[in-house]
Amino acid sequence: MGSEDNIKETFFLSHGTPMMAIDDSKPSRKFLESWREKIFSKKPKAILVISAHWETDQPSVNVVDINDTIYDFRGFPARLYQFKYSAPGSPELANRIQDLLAGSGFKSVNTDKKRGLDHGAWVPLMLMYPEADIPVCQLSVQSHLDGTHHYKLGQALAPLKDEGVLIIGSGSATHPSNGTPPCSDGVAPWAAAFDRWLETALTNGSYEEVNKYETKAPNWKLAHPWPEHFYPLHVAMGAAGENSKAELIHNSWDGGIMSYGSYKFTST
Repeated sequence: MGSEDNIKETFFLSHGTPMMAIDDSKPSRKFLESWREKIFSKKPKAILVISAHWETDQPSVNVVDINDTIYDFRGFPARLYQFKYSAPGSPELANRIQDLLAGSGFKSVNTDKKRGLDHGAWVPLMLMYPEADIPVCQLSVQSHLDGTHHYKLGQALAPLKDEGVLIIGSGSATHPSNGTPPCSDGVAPWAAAFDRWLETALTNGSYEEVNKYETKAPNWKLAHPWPEHFYPLHVAMGAAGENSKAELIHNSWDGGIMSYGSYKFTST
């Protein structure tokens, strides 16, 4: 691959509610729609999405020719179930991912020959790349493991950047339980404190602190009672490299408790 294929950036996106696909009032929708104009103008050869909505015991990658659209949500307006994001898959990229992970000591890397794109992938991609003409692979998270495991996953995948692959972790900067009361007046103090901690740790390059968030972050149990929406960030962070520079590229809130904080990591 020539240097023109190189991509220096990885990204973590807070994908939020599926309603973003149809609700123009969501600030994060406008952010994603402006992706190619304001955030990342280069057209990647392929996209790898690590989505919070695919949890497996071992790392798994989908191997398909065309991605189906998965409606992994219930009780939403009928219009949402009409969308199709039929981006091509990339068996070649899937094989490369398997090789990289196996070469970095991951003993078991599975393939799924049926799975398409869940809403953690297709909702943001539909707004970012509406033509659906870029091959997309998905990689699962292992929610029973820790941040360091996912950081190491990212480190193993770092060579993909030099091959023109855009690596995107899709989760949520905060993702409280459904029973957490919204904040009717601005942002809940517990959520604001976690969000500030995360931005400070990332922009200071304190990646080990983020890996060990259970001992470092304020209110982490409220922000991430289950970790699957946080771990895609660790993969994007690991793929960027230890000396990369993190930048907050979007932040808005849902109900004053769910942060749409999104980050760009630029390798040096």
